[in-house]
Amino acid sequence: MTSRLLLAFAMFTCLAAAPAAASSDPSLFGLWARGDGKAKVKVVRCGPQICAINTWVREGARGEKAGDKLVMSVRPEEDGTWKGTAFDPQRDRTYRLTIEVDERSMMTHGCVLAGIVCKEMGWTRIAGQ
Repeated sequence: MTSRLLLAFAMFTCLAAAPAAASSDPSLFGLWARGDGKAKVKVVRCGPQICAINTWVREGARGEKAGDKLVMSVRPEEDGTWKGTAFDPQRDRTYRLTIEVDERSMMTHGCVLAGIVCKEMGWTRIAGQ
């Protein structure tokens, strides 16, 4: 269950009041395929927040479904790095989150329980996005 939450936050998302990244920074927004092949997400602005929404989940993936979202409150820190928190409304959990993004790939790192339980997930930008 913790893995699913961390995985979900890493990929299915929303953001509260994040300033725009510098124009030279790669975009966090668009369609992304999770490195384990079990899901795809669309990262979009949702009002003043950023949301990562599952657009596809492999059949048999436990605890995840299309439409699940992660609400992120992150800010750009340095070239391609965003830091903050992510809220998973499906599980009522909040995670510390770091995202490193470039033009074709993204790495998410999330922690719960005061940083005791952490998980990383790689992502690949889906062509045309």
